[in-house]
Amino acid sequence: MKNRTMKTEEIESLRDALEKRADEMVTPRWNPNPEEVQRSVLKLVLTLVEFLRKLLEKQAIRRMENGTLTPEETEAVGLAIMRIEETIHELASRFDLSPEDLNMDLGPLGRLI
Repeated sequence: MKNRTMKTEEIESLRDALEKRADEMVTPRWNPNPEEVQRSVLKLVLTLVEFLRKLLEKQAIRRMENGTLTPEETEAVGLAIMRIEETIHELASRFDLSPEDLNMDLGPLGRLI
């Protein structure tokens, strides 16, 4: 009887751990609903564009700090990055997407942005 109780407790413990893990893992997934396909594709595209924008921004800052950009280039790059960001936010708002929606869970690697 004691052995059976141990197994039941182990199963319950395992079930609790799995449920807790499932609650923690709210992984956004592609929505195949035909009504939502356009929104899902836009979300993926905007997420990737936002990721690239942040990379470009970091590279521009690095180049400014190293003095490899002229003042005119700095102005042009800054303006381009701001316009990309504005476009991302404008398109996201058209599809009722928040900035937090423009991210991906990469599993053990963490969030993309």
